[in-house]
Amino acid sequence: MGIITFNEEFHCPVSAKRMFYALFEDEHNLIPQLMPNVKGVDFISGDGSPGSVQQINFVEGYPVTYVKHRLDHKDAANYVCNYTVIESSTFGDKVECVVNEVKFEDAPDGGCICKIKSCVHPKVDVVLEEEHLKAGHGGYMAKYKAVTDYLVANPDVYA
Repeated sequence: MGIITFNEEFHCPVSAKRMFYALFEDEHNLIPQLMPNVKGVDFISGDGSPGSVQQINFVEGYPVTYVKHRLDHKDAANYVCNYTVIESSTFGDKVECVVNEVKFEDAPDGGCICKIKSCVHPKVDVVLEEEHLKAGHGGYMAKYKAVTDYLVANPDVYA
């Protein structure tokens, strides 16, 4: 099976600047506060610049134990971030990595358009089940929803 690509595009009522900051500058502080299934987000290496690796640790009993992200590229001026999920407790012998490209574009109404491209790289000769793929997609969409809801409810945060 080859690389499986997902493209997601949706409108968000929050500005590109605030969404980018919340998700890619202050995620390690914000996400554990907003998502009860996240125990913590720690830098394994680096300081948030390209090449840095973060590990998201989930609470006991959650189906995922941890996920490691490597930051490949971050352009705060244009609200673009590329990162690779290099390891996860759910990858097992099925997934090599997941490469993500995220871009926020300002919308005329003061919100933004969020564009996400995710490329799942299965290990050689592995056929991934649709349920496995949907679970990963649902996890990152839950994070975007939690951040959006928080920023709408708190319009001065990251303003």
